[in-house]
Amino acid sequence: MEETGQAPIDIHQYIAIMLDQTASIAWQKLGLQPDMVTGKTEPDFGQAKIAIDLCAHLSQLISDSLEGEDLRQVNNLINDLRVNYMQRIQ
Repeated sequence: MEETGQAPIDIHQYIAIMLDQTASIAWQKLGLQPDMVTGKTEPDFGQAKIAIDLCAHLSQLISDSLEGEDLRQVNNLINDLRVNYMQRIQ
């Protein structure tokens, strides 16, 4: 097997990727970004809540491995998703 000089992906990196992808889906389900498949903006607040809750859970799993700006960005993302959800359902 050929050496690439790169370390294998660590579980925290994988969870961060999942968090980013899930947040993207949450924004779509909030109706604030077009759906990546249809290109249409179609809010679904039930699915948005599930995606936001999953983002919050994923962020808790990696929070101990984050510090400084990375931790602030993740916390801000979760807060922004929650605030937007509350604004949209009222």
